[in-house]
Amino acid sequence: MPFRELTPTSHAILGLLSIRPFTTYELAQQMDRTVSWFWPRAASVIYEEPKRLASAGLVTAQVAYTGKRRSTVYEITGPGRAALHDWLDAAPAPMRMEFEAMLKVAFADAGDLDQLRTAVREIRADAEARLTEIHSRSTEYATTGGPFPGRLPVIAITGKLLMAQYEAIVQWARWAEDAIGGWTGVTTSTGASVPAYAFTSGWPNGEE
Repeated sequence: MPFRELTPTSHAILGLLSIRPFTTYELAQQMDRTVSWFWPRAASVIYEEPKRLASAGLVTAQVAYTGKRRSTVYEITGPGRAALHDWLDAAPAPMRMEFEAMLKVAFADAGDLDQLRTAVREIRADAEARLTEIHSRSTEYATTGGPFPGRLPVIAITGKLLMAQYEAIVQWARWAEDAIGGWTGVTTSTGASVPAYAFTSGWPNGEE
């Protein structure tokens, strides 16, 4: 498989297999636990991608049994490691955000104030839940080193960005809830006003 035909998901799978061999079920678990935070993909994609990589010679596939349960264990090959190394050296695509709730906020003036308040409240609740999970995972890693303690330096800098991201979303949501608290509608003609700090980098508490 030429390098240009590999997708970021291909490289995510190669990256996981560079740690150790995994079954497809384990790969799906690891994707959900780790890179799904910034590269979410359906489980069906995760189950199919290793087969493509195997057909290209970038991983090997070996059938294994646990009792009567059959599974396929994938292991990265030398060409697979080379493809992963080449990808790490290539320029990445710019960051993109996929955030349905913010679409609802962006088009809130097509609805009503209750819908806007619900969207912001749901954004805050989701971010708080994710932040709780990140803090719990961070405590686990700081205490035990996690399942791959040798990778802890890289895991730490990745996790710090996720933590900061969700902290920022919670801060934004609290600011937005306060800003729209006195509105009677969602346009200037129905009682909305441009909130303080909307077009600056500051926040009401003085934080950047």
